[in-house]
Amino acid sequence: MMLQDPSRKYRSFPVLPLTDRVWPTRVIETAPIWLSTDLRDGNQALREPLGIALKREFFARLCAIGFREIEVGFPSASRTEFDFVRGLIDESLVSADVTIGALTPARPELITRTILALKGARRAIVHIYNAISPVFRDVVFKKDKAAVVAMAVDAVRHARLLTRNFPETEWVLQYSPEDFSAAEIAFSKGICDAVVAAWEPDPGERVIINLPATVEMSTPNVFADQVEWMHRHLAQRDAIILSVHPHNDRGTAIAAAELALMAGAQRVEGCVLGNGERTGNVDLLVLAMNLYTQGVAPGLDFSDIDDLAATVARLTGLPVSPRHPYVGELVYTAFAGSHQDAIKKGLAAQAPRTLWRVPYLPLDPADVGRDYEAVIRVNSQSGKGGLAYILETHYGIVLPRPMLMELSAAVQTLADETGREITPEQIWQVFSNHYLDDRGLARYVGHDWSGEPQTNPMHLTLIVAGITTRYEGHGNGPLDAAAHALPIPVRVCHYEERSCASGSSAEALAVVAVEPWAGGPVVFAAGIHTNIVTAGLLALVRAWSRLQAKTAGTAGPATGEGASWAMG
Repeated sequence: MMLQDPSRKYRSFPVLPLTDRVWPTRVIETAPIWLSTDLRDGNQALREPLGIALKREFFARLCAIGFREIEVGFPSASRTEFDFVRGLIDESLVSADVTIGALTPARPELITRTILALKGARRAIVHIYNAISPVFRDVVFKKDKAAVVAMAVDAVRHARLLTRNFPETEWVLQYSPEDFSAAEIAFSKGICDAVVAAWEPDPGERVIINLPATVEMSTPNVFADQVEWMHRHLAQRDAIILSVHPHNDRGTAIAAAELALMAGAQRVEGCVLGNGERTGNVDLLVLAMNLYTQGVAPGLDFSDIDDLAATVARLTGLPVSPRHPYVGELVYTAFAGSHQDAIKKGLAAQAPRTLWRVPYLPLDPADVGRDYEAVIRVNSQSGKGGLAYILETHYGIVLPRPMLMELSAAVQTLADETGREITPEQIWQVFSNHYLDDRGLARYVGHDWSGEPQTNPMHLTLIVAGITTRYEGHGNGPLDAAAHALPIPVRVCHYEERSCASGSSAEALAVVAVEPWAGGPVVFAAGIHTNIVTAGLLALVRAWSRLQAKTAGTAGPATGEGASWAMG
């Protein structure tokens, strides 16, 4: 079924005739004033609103992050909300550098209860709102413009008179023309000017005028034009802190907030991780980290982002998407082979305390408490770059390119067969099956070598085809001597050693490649042991066994051949 013609049901929001707009050329250079409304707007959007104990825990975490303005509730809505606000004040749970606020409709009796909840705080924001858009005036309130303005002005005058009875608190007025983004811009200015005049701010005192995109109605540039127009035309601009409260109905709240800051907004309201009615409020974590990645200090601490996400998810009951910007499980992870290769090279080239330049990673995961182990993960879309990264970061192994390509093909087969992500442990198991396997024709038992290759031979004890035999060989070193001692001597064409993180820190990894003396296939194997000579001999014998199986065209030993070699 096709969607109906939208032109008959919806309309685009008109663009303001703001021909000299300046916001498109501006860059955000400082962080805004942040207000968290997790405990009010976010809380009222939960299936099960938080009780007092959980709200206190959330409040403490918001303070620890660095929020200095927190809307703590809607005290006129319920006894729980009222008691929570009073508890913060009466039990001195609000530090001197934190301002709490509470929301109230523009009704005198509800404003009174809100002020009684807040009285005694060092500093408190009384947040008064009423809806002003045509649909609210015509459908909900059935009031004309003058009546809507009178509602707001009378509410503010009532709040001003009542707050004067509690001079121990520094009172701040916040006014929100609800549904601002859907209202006529001149009417929005008129009602905000009337509210500020009714409050009669003292010299140096500033009123918060908060412009909500109560429902996100348009593209972010339209909202930015609305904000810039208000910024230019409000009557007592010097007495105003211009704030925005974007919602995310169109999925562009972050963009709307950023453009609004370029347009003159000084303050942003929202929720950590973007909780809120419908599609949520603007996500303050994402917005703050966006500033951070542009070199602007946000003034909020998200250095332990995983613990914060777990806490918020537990308190709200809302899961965090694995693709949630900055905080999701997979946002620093690459599965695609080309991405993995670029990230691996970028991390290798990144010098400490220099400008961050790693492909596909706009943020250093370490800045938010992530390590690099999960940056590259392997599935059927991955390549050898991702495999190499995992082997190196998890196990301290760097393989020669031919060996890596061979292993990559085996891991790719496993990924295709399972259709799942391949864990580092599974990769190690594939590596072990291929290069640490002793089920071939020969198995190393022991060796005896004096360290004087020119005068004393290497004595190598092997089990070949089930028969234990001691072999002797000379060479320029233990590995060369052992290669000559094998039942069919081979040429060692590659050898390297390094410490190995797969087990004890004292273990060494040896990688050996051999080929027939007469020429032929090159075969790799590995050995791990606390003694580097033993590790090399283990790798040599395994490589020799793999070579015999490969040249014989069989996956296992030929008992008769093995017996004759062993006897010879």
